[in-house]
Amino acid sequence: MEKVVACPYKRPDALCRLICFPWAGSGASHLAQWGSLFSSSIEVSSVSLPGREFRQGEPFAKDMADVVNEIASVLLKGLQEKPFAFFGHSFGSYVSLAVALHLKEKYGLEPIHLFLSGAPTLNSEAYVYLKTAYKGKDEDILAHLEISGGTSSDFLQDKDSKKHLINTLKEDSRILHTWSFEMADGNIPFSCDITCFNGSEDQQAHDLEAWHDLTSGDTSFYKFPGGHFYLLEPSNEICLVKHITRCIEHASL
Repeated sequence: MEKVVACPYKRPDALCRLICFPWAGSGASHLAQWGSLFSSSIEVSSVSLPGREFRQGEPFAKDMADVVNEIASVLLKGLQEKPFAFFGHSFGSYVSLAVALHLKEKYGLEPIHLFLSGAPTLNSEAYVYLKTAYKGKDEDILAHLEISGGTSSDFLQDKDSKKHLINTLKEDSRILHTWSFEMADGNIPFSCDITCFNGSEDQQAHDLEAWHDLTSGDTSFYKFPGGHFYLLEPSNEICLVKHITRCIEHASL
């Protein structure tokens, strides 16, 4: 389990599990550390896809189905035991949705809350770019990285690190390209509340309110100062954790 889902701050007596899904090109480590910021009532885990961090020696996933099946199989027992919520940022938001849809359709399990961060809706130009970026040139991906932020200039100065990051981003884009989701008429997939977070200066944001079509529950929208990686700013991170905590505590545990 630790290979696929990192949980450095285990809380077996927690009332709820928060599963985090990281952004494209990244591993589980940053969001897994959120476990130290939440109260004892919430246990935080972060998923790790193959080909990065401590799974760097493994081949990349070939499609979204592989990603979803691996994550769901590892999480299933724990999610059947107590309430859970999902948080995803950017690419991670789409992976969290794919996993949530799979759990709902196959096992009748649903998060008590879905948190989607920095995630353009599926009908936006920004999303189309994300799922077709694997076809692009390396220099175009680097330019996009510079606009989005979230990657230190020192890291990008290292030739091998930069090459691996670009390759990982392309593979994550390819995963998105293999995933399609269309709602059948009259079929609303979720009943849980959804909260969408975004940076006020994020150039990727388009029509975020379209996410409300995913649920019969409430949908809320919040902006934080900053760009696409607003959540890396410590003050924003603290506010984000507090808001997520309130939402989970107010849900039907």
